[in-house]
Order: sequence, then structure tokens, then C-alpha cells
Amino acid sequence: MKPTIYDIAKKANVSKSTVSRVLNNQPNISDKAKASVLQAIKELNYEPSKIARGLSGNGFDAILALSHRTSHTTYGNPFFSDVIQSISAVSEQNNFDLILQTAKTPEEELEKCAKKIQEKMIRGIIILSSTMDETLLFELDQYNIPIVVIGKVGNDYTNIYSVDTDNFQDSYDLVETLIKNGHRHIGCLHAPTEVYVSNDRLNGYRQCLFDHHLDIRNEWIIDGGFRLEDSMAAMNDLMKLRERPTAIFSTDALKSLSIYKVAEQSGKQIPDDLSIAGFSDPLLSSLFSPQLTRIDIPTNQLGIKATELLFQLIHHQYPEEKRIILSTEITLTDSIQQQEM
Repeated sequence: MKPTIYDIAKKANVSKSTVSRVLNNQPNISDKAKASVLQAIKELNYEPSKIARGLSGNGFDAILALSHRTSHTTYGNPFFSDVIQSISAVSEQNNFDLILQTAKTPEEELEKCAKKIQEKMIRGIIILSSTMDETLLFELDQYNIPIVVIGKVGNDYTNIYSVDTDNFQDSYDLVETLIKNGHRHIGCLHAPTEVYVSNDRLNGYRQCLFDHHLDIRNEWIIDGGFRLEDSMAAMNDLMKLRERPTAIFSTDALKSLSIYKVAEQSGKQIPDDLSIAGFSDPLLSSLFSPQLTRIDIPTNQLGIKATELLFQLIHHQYPEEKRIILSTEITLTDSIQQQEM
């Protein structure tokens, strides 16, 4: 049976309240009594429970992860399950618990966060995605608790840091790869632009076409929603156009998957009938045939870096830069057919 503070008090020949003051690092304890208690703790190999530490100390050893999106927009998206695994692993290494939070509305999300902060249930927050509306960030920043966002943060805050990739430049580079292979008619299948990542990737696509003096045709820029079935429906609409692009740029892994599935269902061959370049993740990329010309999002590294950064902040170690950008690289494959220049 695990030793208790009663056992420590008996072995150290002090009162239970003295043991409690030592455990909570409180003043008004003689050096002799403190030394006796610490020696008893060592000999008995005593470890206070997390609940006891939470109730008596600075709060529970736990961090909060929230998606900042409704569940129907994250369902089936491999990014969220993969990044949670990375966050959980780093939390475990630091002997912290991980709490996952969902909410139906932004108001409910803020209310739940505020309650956990006020009750000292958490010591930091990781937000798994960033929306263009930063109302939640502004409100949470007032609570003076460390927060790390996986994604872009548009404004400056006191307690909020971010870890991301350069979505604008990555998109620009992928579209330019299509252009360098002779493509002049390039469509885009994207996610809703209410989130920064989708907005930046779409802007990178537009800017690249503009810089190369190519037409930006609105009928070729299709919002595929957040779910696979919505993305496939959007891709089907694009394929029904009388005049279709020769190449498609996809802004995330689900969009890439939907293009492959719709191409197969409609009897189109990649890259003979349609070239494609876009974003993906390592697991899905292994399933594509032919392999996708892509940038694999470093989901694992995003989760690890964000969590390590949060623990730095919890321990009052503050980096100079509040925005950390992870590097990426393009994997060139046979999903692009060379067009005559």
C-alpha cells in the first residue's frame, strides 16, 4: 500500500499539518522539522497524488487541447487525430494529463475554458487550429495563462504563441511547380476560408497565377467544405464544366483524396487526363497511385513543437519569437504530366 502523509508524520515524529506545510512549501517551519519530513518522504518513497497537488498547490498538472472548430468540420480529418497523439506523448513525458474539449458554439467554448482556468484544472492551452475570427484568443489572453496555437495568429497577444508552416509560400511553390511543367489552366479545390490555413493557401495559389500572368478563373476555384463527401461533390461539379483545367491544386489531404477518388469514379487517369499537386499527410500519401506531387504537412512535428513550447511557457521560459515556422519540402512525383510550353 502506498504511504500517506500520516505515515510520513509518524516516521518524522511531527504533526500531519507540518507534513502538509512542507509538501506545499509553506513558511513557518523549522529547518529541523523540514529536514525530518524530507528524509521520511525519501525513505518511504512518497509521491503526492495529482488530485492532492491540484487542490493544495498551483493547480492540476494538466493541459487543455481544443480544436476551435465544431466536430462536424473535423470528422474524418487525419490532422486532428494525429496531432492529438503527438500532444499526448509530450504531455505524458512531462507527467501532465491532457484534457480534450469540444463545444457547440464559440460562446460555450469560452465558458468552458474560463471555468477550467478559474478552477485551476489546467495550466496551459493548445488550440489545434486558427480561425480568422480571433475573438476567442482575445478573451483567453486576459486570463494570463500560456497558450500555443497550431496555426497562424494574426494579432499580437501577451500570452499567446503559435507554431505553423508557411502556408502561403508552400502553396505558391506547389502551383509554380505545375506552371513549370507547362500548365496554364490550373484549378483549385480548397477548404472554407474562415480558417487561416485555407485562406493563406488560396491566396498563395492566386498570387502565383497573377505573378505568372495567368487567368484566375472563379469557376475553377471551388470550395470543397471540410468533409470528404462535400469535397467529392465539389470536385464532381468541377469535372462537369465544359471547359476544365488541365491541373488541380488541392489545399489539404482530404481535397487531394477527393480528387483521386472522383478521377477514378469518372474514368479519368492521373496524370494523363488530369494533373494534380497539393497538400497531404504521410499516411494518405502512401495510398495514392500514382504518388501525389505534394507537401506533406509535418503534423507530428507541429504537435511536438507546440507542446514543448507550452511546457516552456508553463515553466516561465519565454522565447524571443512568438511565432515559430516549421520548414517543409516538395515531393516531386508522376502526378503531373508535362505540357507543351
